[in-house]
Amino acid sequence: MDHGEAIIPNPWMMLPFGLLLAMIALGPLFFLHWWEKHYPKVACVLGAITLGYYFFGLHAYHTITHTAIEYVSFIALVGSLYVVSGGIHITVKGEATPFNNVVFLLVGAILANVLGTTGASMLMIRPWIRMNKYRITAHHIVFFIFIVSNVGGCLTPIGDPPLFLGFLKGIPFWWVLEKCWPMWLAGIGILLTMFYVVDKINYRKAPKEVREEIAEPPDEWQFNGLINLVFLGVILVAVFISTPLFLREALMVAAAVASYKITKEQIHRANQFNFHPIQEVAILFIGIFCTMMPALDWLKSNASAMQQTSPSIFYWGTGLLSGVLDNAPTYLSFLSAIMGKFANPEVVAGALNVDAAGMTEAQQIKFLLQDPSLAQYIVAISVAAVFFGANTYIGNGPNFMVKSIADQQKVNAPSFLGYVFKFTIPYMIPMVLIIWFLFFR
Repeated sequence: MDHGEAIIPNPWMMLPFGLLLAMIALGPLFFLHWWEKHYPKVACVLGAITLGYYFFGLHAYHTITHTAIEYVSFIALVGSLYVVSGGIHITVKGEATPFNNVVFLLVGAILANVLGTTGASMLMIRPWIRMNKYRITAHHIVFFIFIVSNVGGCLTPIGDPPLFLGFLKGIPFWWVLEKCWPMWLAGIGILLTMFYVVDKINYRKAPKEVREEIAEPPDEWQFNGLINLVFLGVILVAVFISTPLFLREALMVAAAVASYKITKEQIHRANQFNFHPIQEVAILFIGIFCTMMPALDWLKSNASAMQQTSPSIFYWGTGLLSGVLDNAPTYLSFLSAIMGKFANPEVVAGALNVDAAGMTEAQQIKFLLQDPSLAQYIVAISVAAVFFGANTYIGNGPNFMVKSIADQQKVNAPSFLGYVFKFTIPYMIPMVLIIWFLFFR
Protein backbone atom coordinates (compact mmCIF):
# COMPACT_ATOMS: atom_id res chain seq x y z
CA MET A 1 0.00 0.00 0.00
CA ASP A 2 1.31 3.46 -0.90
CA HIS A 3 1.91 5.60 2.16
CA GLY A 4 -0.27 8.36 0.70
CA GLU A 5 -3.39 6.19 0.85
CA ALA A 6 -5.69 6.25 3.84
CA ILE A 7 -5.53 3.05 5.87
CA ILE A 8 -8.92 1.77 7.02
CA PRO A 9 -8.37 -1.30 9.19
CA ASN A 10 -11.03 -3.85 10.08
CA PRO A 11 -12.58 -2.59 13.36
CA TRP A 12 -12.17 -6.11 14.79
CA MET A 13 -8.41 -5.54 14.72
CA MET A 14 -8.80 -3.10 17.60
CA LEU A 15 -9.52 -6.14 19.78
CA PRO A 16 -5.82 -6.91 20.61
CA PHE A 17 -5.45 -3.34 21.88
CA GLY A 18 -8.55 -3.72 24.05
CA LEU A 19 -7.29 -7.05 25.38
CA LEU A 20 -3.89 -5.57 26.26
CA LEU A 21 -5.50 -2.67 28.11
CA ALA A 22 -7.75 -5.11 29.97
CA MET A 23 -4.77 -7.27 30.95
CA ILE A 24 -2.78 -4.24 32.16
CA ALA A 25 -5.78 -3.19 34.24
CA LEU A 26 -6.89 -6.57 35.60
CA GLY A 27 -3.72 -8.70 35.61
CA PRO A 28 -2.08 -7.13 38.68
CA LEU A 29 -5.46 -7.12 40.42
CA PHE A 30 -6.54 -10.75 39.99
CA PHE A 31 -3.42 -12.79 39.09
CA LEU A 32 -0.43 -10.67 40.10
CA HIS A 33 2.28 -13.37 40.15
CA TRP A 34 1.22 -14.81 36.77
CA TRP A 35 1.10 -11.32 35.27
CA GLU A 36 4.54 -10.32 36.63
CA LYS A 37 6.01 -13.46 35.03
CA HIS A 38 4.16 -13.47 31.71
CA TYR A 39 3.36 -9.83 30.82
CA PRO A 40 6.22 -9.71 28.24
CA LYS A 41 4.68 -12.66 26.37
CA VAL A 42 1.20 -11.12 26.47
CA ALA A 43 2.41 -7.74 25.16
CA CYS A 44 4.57 -9.29 22.42
CA VAL A 45 1.98 -11.84 21.22
CA LEU A 46 -0.82 -9.27 20.96
CA GLY A 47 1.58 -6.82 19.29
CA ALA A 48 2.68 -9.51 16.82
CA ILE A 49 -0.94 -10.24 15.82
CA THR A 50 -1.52 -6.60 14.88
CA LEU A 51 1.89 -6.33 13.24
CA GLY A 52 1.19 -9.41 11.12
CA TYR A 53 -2.17 -7.99 10.02
CA TYR A 54 -0.57 -4.71 8.94
CA PHE A 55 2.34 -6.43 7.20
CA PHE A 56 0.64 -9.34 5.42
CA GLY A 57 -2.99 -8.17 5.32
CA LEU A 58 -2.82 -4.42 4.65
CA HIS A 59 0.77 -4.23 3.30
CA ALA A 60 0.98 -1.00 5.30
CA TYR A 61 4.77 -0.96 5.45
CA HIS A 62 4.96 2.82 5.86
CA THR A 63 2.72 2.71 8.95
CA ILE A 64 4.81 -0.07 10.50
CA THR A 65 8.04 1.82 9.81
CA HIS A 66 6.61 5.07 11.14
CA THR A 67 5.36 3.36 14.32
CA ALA A 68 8.74 1.69 14.84
CA ILE A 69 10.54 5.04 14.52
CA GLU A 70 8.10 6.64 16.98
CA TYR A 71 8.67 3.81 19.47
CA VAL A 72 12.46 4.07 19.22
CA SER A 73 12.26 7.85 19.74
CA PHE A 74 9.88 7.41 22.68
CA ILE A 75 11.92 4.77 24.50
CA ALA A 76 15.24 6.53 23.81
CA LEU A 77 13.95 9.75 25.40
CA VAL A 78 12.17 8.10 28.33
CA GLY A 79 14.98 5.59 28.95
CA SER A 80 17.83 8.09 28.78
CA LEU A 81 16.07 10.51 31.13
CA TYR A 82 15.39 7.63 33.52
CA VAL A 83 19.05 6.56 33.62
CA VAL A 84 20.52 10.07 33.89
CA SER A 85 18.02 11.22 36.53
CA GLY A 86 18.77 8.03 38.49
CA GLY A 87 22.36 9.26 38.84
CA ILE A 88 21.34 12.40 40.76
CA HIS A 89 20.63 11.97 44.47
CA ILE A 90 18.80 14.69 46.37
CA THR A 91 18.84 14.68 50.16
CA VAL A 92 15.67 16.48 51.16
CA LYS A 93 14.66 18.36 54.26
CA GLY A 94 12.48 16.13 56.37
CA GLU A 95 9.49 18.48 56.70
CA ALA A 96 6.68 16.67 54.87
CA THR A 97 3.99 19.09 56.01
CA PRO A 98 1.08 19.68 53.59
CA PHE A 99 2.33 23.19 52.77
CA ASN A 100 5.89 22.02 52.03
CA ASN A 101 4.51 19.20 49.89
CA VAL A 102 2.50 21.71 47.85
CA VAL A 103 5.63 23.83 47.28
CA PHE A 104 7.58 20.72 46.21
CA LEU A 105 4.88 19.74 43.68
CA LEU A 106 4.70 23.30 42.33
CA VAL A 107 8.48 23.29 41.77
CA GLY A 108 8.09 19.93 40.00
CA ALA A 109 5.35 21.34 37.77
CA ILE A 110 7.60 24.23 36.71
CA LEU A 111 10.64 21.95 36.19
CA ALA A 112 8.52 19.68 33.97
CA ASN A 113 8.62 22.40 31.30
CA VAL A 114 12.42 22.50 31.34
CA LEU A 115 13.34 18.83 31.87
CA GLY A 116 10.19 17.34 30.37
CA THR A 117 7.63 15.44 32.44
CA THR A 118 9.82 12.32 32.25
CA GLY A 119 12.99 14.09 33.42
CA ALA A 120 11.25 15.98 36.22
CA SER A 121 9.41 12.84 37.37
CA MET A 122 12.52 10.69 37.46
CA LEU A 123 14.54 13.40 39.21
CA MET A 124 11.95 14.16 41.89
CA ILE A 125 9.99 10.96 42.62
CA ARG A 126 12.65 9.41 44.89
CA PRO A 127 13.16 12.59 46.99
CA TRP A 128 9.36 12.91 47.15
CA ILE A 129 9.04 9.38 48.56
CA ARG A 130 11.89 9.94 51.05
CA MET A 131 10.46 13.30 52.10
CA ASN A 132 7.09 11.70 52.93
CA LYS A 133 8.45 8.39 54.25
CA TYR A 134 6.72 8.70 57.63
CA ARG A 135 3.23 8.83 56.13
CA ILE A 136 3.58 8.04 52.40
CA THR A 137 0.38 6.70 50.87
CA ALA A 138 -1.44 6.35 47.53
CA HIS A 139 -2.50 9.99 47.17
CA HIS A 140 1.14 11.15 47.32
CA ILE A 141 2.00 8.98 44.31
CA VAL A 142 -1.11 9.77 42.27
CA PHE A 143 -1.04 13.55 42.75
CA PHE A 144 2.67 13.48 41.86
CA ILE A 145 1.68 11.78 38.58
CA PHE A 146 -1.15 14.26 38.02
CA ILE A 147 0.98 17.37 38.60
CA VAL A 148 4.65 16.61 37.83
CA SER A 149 4.29 13.78 35.30
CA ASN A 150 1.50 15.40 33.26
CA VAL A 151 -0.32 18.70 33.82
CA GLY A 152 2.86 20.57 34.79
CA GLY A 153 4.43 20.08 31.36
CA CYS A 154 1.88 22.14 29.43
CA LEU A 155 3.94 25.28 28.81
CA THR A 156 6.73 24.26 26.41
CA PRO A 157 7.26 21.69 23.63
CA ILE A 158 9.94 20.11 25.86
CA GLY A 159 7.33 19.62 28.57
CA ASP A 160 5.29 16.77 27.08
CA PRO A 161 5.67 14.58 23.95
CA PRO A 162 2.43 15.77 22.23
CA LEU A 163 3.60 19.39 22.38
CA PHE A 164 7.02 18.43 21.04
CA LEU A 165 5.40 16.67 18.08
CA GLY A 166 3.37 19.83 17.44
CA PHE A 167 6.59 21.86 17.49
CA LEU A 168 8.12 19.52 14.90
CA LYS A 169 5.03 20.00 12.72
CA GLY A 170 5.49 23.79 12.71
CA ILE A 171 3.88 25.25 15.86
CA PRO A 172 6.24 28.01 17.16
CA PHE A 173 8.13 27.16 20.36
CA TRP A 174 6.70 29.95 22.53
CA TRP A 175 3.17 29.74 21.12
CA VAL A 176 2.26 27.04 23.65
CA LEU A 177 3.31 29.20 26.62
CA GLU A 178 1.49 32.22 25.19
CA LYS A 179 -1.80 30.36 24.66
CA CYS A 180 -1.85 27.67 27.36
CA TRP A 181 -0.61 29.46 30.50
CA PRO A 182 -4.15 30.32 31.76
CA MET A 183 -5.18 26.64 31.54
CA TRP A 184 -1.90 25.57 33.17
CA LEU A 185 -2.37 28.04 36.02
CA ALA A 186 -5.98 26.99 36.60
CA GLY A 187 -5.26 23.26 36.33
CA ILE A 188 -2.23 23.33 38.63
CA GLY A 189 -4.04 25.60 41.08
CA ILE A 190 -7.06 23.28 41.29
CA LEU A 191 -4.95 20.13 41.70
CA LEU A 192 -2.67 21.68 44.35
CA THR A 193 -5.71 22.86 46.30
CA MET A 194 -7.24 19.37 46.13
CA PHE A 195 -3.94 17.83 47.19
CA TYR A 196 -3.55 20.25 50.13
CA VAL A 197 -6.99 19.32 51.48
CA VAL A 198 -6.38 15.57 51.10
CA ASP A 199 -2.85 15.80 52.54
CA LYS A 200 -3.98 17.96 55.46
CA ILE A 201 -6.55 15.30 56.42
CA ASN A 202 -3.88 12.60 56.11
CA TYR A 203 -1.43 14.67 58.19
CA ARG A 204 -3.96 15.18 60.99
CA LYS A 205 -4.72 11.46 61.06
CA ALA A 206 -1.04 10.60 61.52
CA PRO A 207 -0.11 9.49 65.07
CA LYS A 208 1.32 12.23 67.29
CA GLU A 209 4.81 10.70 67.29
CA VAL A 210 4.82 10.67 63.47
CA ARG A 211 3.86 14.35 63.29
CA GLU A 212 6.59 15.19 65.81
CA GLU A 213 9.14 13.22 63.79
CA ILE A 214 8.09 15.09 60.63
CA ALA A 215 8.49 18.40 62.46
CA GLU A 216 12.01 17.64 63.72
CA PRO A 217 14.77 20.00 62.58
CA PRO A 218 15.36 19.00 58.98
CA ASP A 219 18.53 17.87 57.29
CA GLU A 220 20.21 20.24 54.87
CA TRP A 221 19.49 19.93 51.17
CA GLN A 222 22.27 18.00 49.43
CA PHE A 223 22.75 17.26 45.72
CA ASN A 224 25.06 14.46 44.61
CA GLY A 225 25.88 13.36 41.06
CA LEU A 226 25.47 16.84 39.56
CA ILE A 227 27.77 15.85 36.66
CA ASN A 228 24.61 14.24 35.29
CA LEU A 229 23.17 17.70 34.64
CA VAL A 230 25.61 17.82 31.71
CA PHE A 231 24.10 14.62 30.32
CA LEU A 232 20.59 16.00 30.88
CA GLY A 233 21.69 19.00 28.83
CA VAL A 234 22.90 16.71 26.02
CA ILE A 235 19.51 14.95 25.97
CA LEU A 236 17.60 18.24 25.88
CA VAL A 237 19.76 19.54 23.01
CA ALA A 238 19.31 16.22 21.16
CA VAL A 239 15.53 16.67 21.33
CA PHE A 240 15.83 19.43 18.70
CA ILE A 241 17.81 17.29 16.23
CA SER A 242 15.60 15.76 13.53
CA THR A 243 18.12 14.64 10.89
CA PRO A 244 19.78 12.36 10.07
CA LEU A 245 17.49 9.56 11.24
CA PHE A 246 18.28 8.23 14.73
CA LEU A 247 21.12 10.71 15.43
CA ARG A 248 18.92 12.23 18.15
CA GLU A 249 18.29 8.81 19.69
CA ALA A 250 21.97 7.84 19.43
CA LEU A 251 23.01 10.97 21.35
CA MET A 252 20.42 10.23 24.04
CA VAL A 253 21.58 6.63 24.44
CA ALA A 254 25.24 7.76 24.50
CA ALA A 255 24.42 10.28 27.26
CA ALA A 256 22.65 7.55 29.26
CA VAL A 257 25.56 5.08 28.90
CA ALA A 258 28.12 7.72 29.88
CA SER A 259 25.99 8.75 32.86
CA TYR A 260 25.63 5.17 34.07
CA LYS A 261 29.36 4.51 33.78
CA ILE A 262 30.44 7.73 35.49
CA THR A 263 27.90 7.80 38.35
CA LYS A 264 29.28 6.46 41.61
CA GLU A 265 27.81 3.21 42.84
CA GLN A 266 26.78 4.67 46.19
CA ILE A 267 24.53 7.21 44.41
CA HIS A 268 22.73 4.45 42.50
CA ARG A 269 22.46 2.49 45.74
CA ALA A 270 21.05 5.50 47.62
CA ASN A 271 18.45 5.92 44.85
CA GLN A 272 17.68 2.18 44.87
CA PHE A 273 18.31 2.42 41.14
CA ASN A 274 17.77 -0.56 38.84
CA PHE A 275 16.48 -1.13 35.32
CA HIS A 276 13.21 -2.88 36.17
CA PRO A 277 10.90 0.18 35.80
CA ILE A 278 12.23 1.13 32.35
CA GLN A 279 12.26 -2.53 31.29
CA GLU A 280 8.56 -2.82 32.19
CA VAL A 281 7.73 0.37 30.29
CA ALA A 282 9.74 -0.71 27.24
CA ILE A 283 8.00 -4.10 27.02
CA LEU A 284 4.44 -2.93 27.69
CA PHE A 285 4.72 0.05 25.36
CA ILE A 286 6.05 -2.00 22.46
CA GLY A 287 2.77 -3.92 22.74
CA ILE A 288 0.79 -0.69 23.10
CA PHE A 289 2.45 0.99 20.10
CA CYS A 290 1.78 -2.05 17.88
CA THR A 291 -1.78 -2.80 18.96
CA MET A 292 -2.97 0.82 18.90
CA MET A 293 -2.20 1.22 15.15
CA PRO A 294 -5.74 0.15 14.08
CA ALA A 295 -7.34 2.43 16.69
CA LEU A 296 -5.32 5.44 15.52
CA ASP A 297 -5.91 4.72 11.81
CA TRP A 298 -9.65 4.35 12.44
CA LEU A 299 -9.57 7.66 14.31
CA LYS A 300 -7.75 9.43 11.46
CA SER A 301 -10.18 8.12 8.84
CA ASN A 302 -13.25 9.17 10.85
CA ALA A 303 -12.30 12.31 12.80
CA SER A 304 -11.90 14.52 9.72
CA ALA A 305 -15.35 13.43 8.50
CA MET A 306 -17.14 14.78 11.60
CA GLN A 307 -20.09 17.00 10.69
CA GLN A 308 -20.39 18.87 14.00
CA THR A 309 -17.11 20.40 15.12
CA SER A 310 -16.09 22.80 17.86
CA PRO A 311 -13.06 23.22 20.13
CA SER A 312 -15.17 21.55 22.84
CA ILE A 313 -15.61 18.36 20.77
CA PHE A 314 -11.89 18.23 19.97
CA TYR A 315 -11.02 18.86 23.63
CA TRP A 316 -13.11 15.93 24.85
CA GLY A 317 -12.24 13.67 21.91
CA THR A 318 -8.48 14.19 22.30
CA GLY A 319 -8.72 14.02 26.08
CA LEU A 320 -10.76 10.87 26.49
CA LEU A 321 -8.64 8.97 23.98
CA SER A 322 -5.37 10.30 25.47
CA GLY A 323 -6.23 8.52 28.70
CA VAL A 324 -6.36 5.10 27.03
CA LEU A 325 -4.07 5.62 24.04
CA ASP A 326 -0.64 7.16 24.39
CA ASN A 327 -1.33 10.90 24.33
CA ALA A 328 1.31 11.77 21.68
CA PRO A 329 -0.12 9.82 18.68
CA THR A 330 -3.66 10.78 19.79
CA TYR A 331 -2.66 14.45 19.60
CA LEU A 332 -1.17 13.93 16.12
CA SER A 333 -4.35 12.23 14.90
CA PHE A 334 -6.54 15.14 15.98
CA LEU A 335 -4.03 17.69 14.64
CA SER A 336 -4.29 15.89 11.26
CA ALA A 337 -8.09 16.02 11.55
CA ILE A 338 -7.98 19.79 12.21
CA MET A 339 -5.74 20.37 9.19
CA GLY A 340 -7.96 18.16 7.01
CA LYS A 341 -11.10 19.94 8.16
CA PHE A 342 -10.03 23.60 8.16
CA ALA A 343 -6.75 23.95 6.21
CA ASN A 344 -7.69 22.89 2.68
CA PRO A 345 -4.55 23.31 0.51
CA GLU A 346 -6.40 25.47 -2.05
CA VAL A 347 -7.66 27.84 0.65
CA VAL A 348 -4.27 27.97 2.38
CA ALA A 349 -2.49 28.62 -0.93
CA GLY A 350 -4.75 31.62 -1.59
CA ALA A 351 -4.35 33.01 1.92
CA LEU A 352 -0.56 32.61 2.11
CA ASN A 353 0.16 33.14 -1.60
CA VAL A 354 2.00 29.82 -1.95
CA ASP A 355 1.79 26.83 -4.29
CA ALA A 356 -1.01 24.41 -3.35
CA ALA A 357 0.77 21.46 -4.99
CA GLY A 358 3.80 21.74 -2.71
CA MET A 359 1.80 22.57 0.43
CA THR A 360 3.58 21.67 3.69
CA GLU A 361 2.07 20.88 7.08
CA ALA A 362 3.95 23.88 8.52
CA GLN A 363 2.14 26.17 6.06
CA GLN A 364 -1.22 24.65 6.96
CA ILE A 365 -0.50 25.19 10.65
CA LYS A 366 0.61 28.78 10.00
CA PHE A 367 -2.74 29.38 8.30
CA LEU A 368 -4.63 27.90 11.27
CA LEU A 369 -2.70 29.94 13.85
CA GLN A 370 -3.45 33.21 12.02
CA ASP A 371 -7.18 32.80 12.73
CA PRO A 372 -7.90 32.92 16.50
CA SER A 373 -11.08 30.85 16.11
CA LEU A 374 -9.15 28.06 14.34
CA ALA A 375 -6.09 28.37 16.62
CA GLN A 376 -8.42 27.59 19.53
CA TYR A 377 -8.83 24.05 18.15
CA ILE A 378 -5.07 23.50 18.50
CA VAL A 379 -5.12 24.98 22.01
CA ALA A 380 -7.93 22.55 22.89
CA ILE A 381 -6.08 19.42 21.73
CA SER A 382 -2.80 20.61 23.28
CA VAL A 383 -4.31 21.09 26.73
CA ALA A 384 -6.43 17.95 26.49
CA ALA A 385 -3.57 15.66 25.43
CA VAL A 386 -1.37 16.84 28.30
CA PHE A 387 -4.04 17.01 31.02
CA PHE A 388 -5.96 13.83 30.21
CA GLY A 389 -2.71 11.86 29.86
CA ALA A 390 -2.81 11.75 33.67
CA ASN A 391 -6.08 9.81 33.75
CA THR A 392 -4.54 6.30 33.58
CA TYR A 393 -1.13 4.73 34.01
CA ILE A 394 -0.78 4.33 30.23
CA GLY A 395 -1.82 7.85 29.19
CA ASN A 396 1.78 9.14 29.34
CA GLY A 397 5.15 7.40 29.58
CA PRO A 398 6.27 8.70 33.03
CA ASN A 399 3.07 7.47 34.73
CA PHE A 400 4.01 3.79 34.59
CA MET A 401 7.60 4.54 35.56
CA VAL A 402 6.56 6.45 38.69
CA LYS A 403 4.25 3.59 39.68
CA SER A 404 7.02 1.05 39.07
CA ILE A 405 9.48 3.01 41.26
CA ALA A 406 6.81 3.36 43.97
CA ASP A 407 6.11 -0.40 43.85
CA GLN A 408 9.83 -1.12 44.00
CA GLN A 409 10.14 1.02 47.14
CA LYS A 410 7.12 -0.70 48.75
CA VAL A 411 4.86 2.35 48.53
CA ASN A 412 1.12 1.77 48.35
CA ALA A 413 0.48 2.80 44.72
CA PRO A 414 -3.08 2.00 43.57
CA SER A 415 -3.91 -0.65 40.96
CA PHE A 416 -4.90 0.39 37.42
CA LEU A 417 -8.62 0.39 38.29
CA GLY A 418 -8.00 1.78 41.78
CA TYR A 419 -6.17 4.71 40.17
CA VAL A 420 -9.14 5.45 37.89
CA PHE A 421 -11.97 5.01 40.39
CA LYS A 422 -10.32 6.38 43.54
CA PHE A 423 -8.42 9.30 42.01
CA THR A 424 -9.11 10.08 38.34
CA ILE A 425 -12.91 10.23 38.69
CA PRO A 426 -13.11 12.22 41.95
CA TYR A 427 -10.17 14.60 41.27
CA MET A 428 -9.03 14.78 37.62
CA ILE A 429 -12.47 14.68 36.00
CA PRO A 430 -13.80 17.67 37.99
CA MET A 431 -10.61 19.58 37.14
CA VAL A 432 -10.83 18.95 33.37
CA LEU A 433 -14.55 19.79 33.50
CA ILE A 434 -13.72 23.17 35.09
CA ILE A 435 -11.02 23.79 32.43
CA TRP A 436 -13.56 22.98 29.69
CA PHE A 437 -16.18 25.26 31.27
CA LEU A 438 -13.76 28.19 31.63
CA PHE A 439 -11.92 27.97 28.31
CA PHE A 440 -13.54 25.70 25.70
CA ARG A 441 -17.29 25.69 26.35
